[in-house]
Amino acid sequence: MASEAQIAGGHKANLNNPRTSNDSKQHSREVLENEFNGGNVPGANDNQDKNPNNVAGGLKATVNNPNVSDEAKRSAKERLNQM
Repeated sequence: MASEAQIAGGHKANLNNPRTSNDSKQHSREVLENEFNGGNVPGANDNQDKNPNNVAGGLKATVNNPNVSDEAKRSAKERLNQM
């Protein structure tokens, strides 16, 4: 079974997916607001149990991925610099 953080994360991803319908995005907004305190779920951004080398590798992949937005690349670079 998926954790609350995973479910909320899926709805957050849906909101940022240009391929999903407006109805689907509205549903995700409602779920996040009504069931997940607007998406503020403990553990959703918790990196305590994550391997720092794996996190860094994922951020580096984001920076070098041509399909990733400039904003996401900037965010990944900032996070890498903070590590």
